[in-house]
Amino acid sequence: MRKPKDWGQPCPNPACDHYKLKGRGNVKSISTYETQSGKRRTFQCNLCGEQFSETRDTVFFDLRTPEEKVMIVLKLLLCRVELTAISFALGVTEETTLEWLRRASEKADEINQNLLRDVKVTRVELDELWNFVLRKRSADVETGGESPEESSDGRQWVWVSFAPEFRLLLATYVGPRTFQSALKLIQMTALVVLGVPVFFSDGFSSYLPALLEVYHQIKTFPRTGKRGRPKNPVKEPHPDLVYAQLVKDKQHGRLKSLTTRVCWGAERLAALGLKISTSFVERFNLTLRHALAPLTRKCLGFCKDRTQLRRRVTFYQAFYNFARPHQSLRQPLPGIELADVPRFQTKWQQRTPGMAAGLTDHVWSFRELLTAKFEPIHCQSISG
Repeated sequence: MRKPKDWGQPCPNPACDHYKLKGRGNVKSISTYETQSGKRRTFQCNLCGEQFSETRDTVFFDLRTPEEKVMIVLKLLLCRVELTAISFALGVTEETTLEWLRRASEKADEINQNLLRDVKVTRVELDELWNFVLRKRSADVETGGESPEESSDGRQWVWVSFAPEFRLLLATYVGPRTFQSALKLIQMTALVVLGVPVFFSDGFSSYLPALLEVYHQIKTFPRTGKRGRPKNPVKEPHPDLVYAQLVKDKQHGRLKSLTTRVCWGAERLAALGLKISTSFVERFNLTLRHALAPLTRKCLGFCKDRTQLRRRVTFYQAFYNFARPHQSLRQPLPGIELADVPRFQTKWQQRTPGMAAGLTDHVWSFRELLTAKFEPIHCQSISG
């Protein structure tokens, strides 16, 4: 008997029993229609009767601009091109570009939430990049200095947690250089990784209390039977927590010395044999500054709104993890000897950080990055 084709399209009707579920045999193709980007299909759910286009719940839904032009604009945003340059070259207004960026960042956030789960990593490197929004000094600060927690302008740092073994960008956050921002980064990282990895960072003092706030256990004291109030329970670091710092001593902007400091878990760190280093995340900082125009120093491409900067960083995180092959992760093609391969013949299998971490099995195309659809997390298997 002939089976109906599985189109991989979920029903977008929230009232349907198969809402956002794929591969249930309830969706069929009923027609096609022509667009500026080619032929597109219309689907119908057999359960609720909802009709929808294949671009529903994607970046391209209900857009009159050709998809190729939308992708070019979004690619330029990831290639350190300013909004004014994109507007001049492609004839797209800045408001339209920011609207497409909003859609792309929401889709990127959906990708991160669905795929970045239960990642087995050995160590995590933490760092923050200096940047500013609208002005270099916040309006809430009378003298030069860091922006307060409630401020959305002035110095707004880009916080990064990075897994060196897979070159995987685990979590990002944009906010002032405060304890609350450090805590937010650690909380986001804890939702991604499996277990308690080893943490390395620079000498910023807020990382240690933030780690203890997330990775801790409660120690209670038994009653002694003596007079007086019993001791209150206290927080202790998790037995598997390892945290070390690489402190840099700089004078007049030049590095003078490096000092390592083990803040917790010296015995486990020695047993693992890991070297205290933040070189991988520092190198990624350079990649990030060369990719996003608002992070370029001494230019006019800085963001005027913190939300726009957060959207760019979120979009780049998904692009970097799943659609951008990393040269250090490539592997030789099976069954060939590198020395015997002709000069211009393919001899490497390109891999992304997501492939190295086992989160996906192929290099995503840019269009796939903008059109990916997922089932609800509670309906997915452990492997996604």
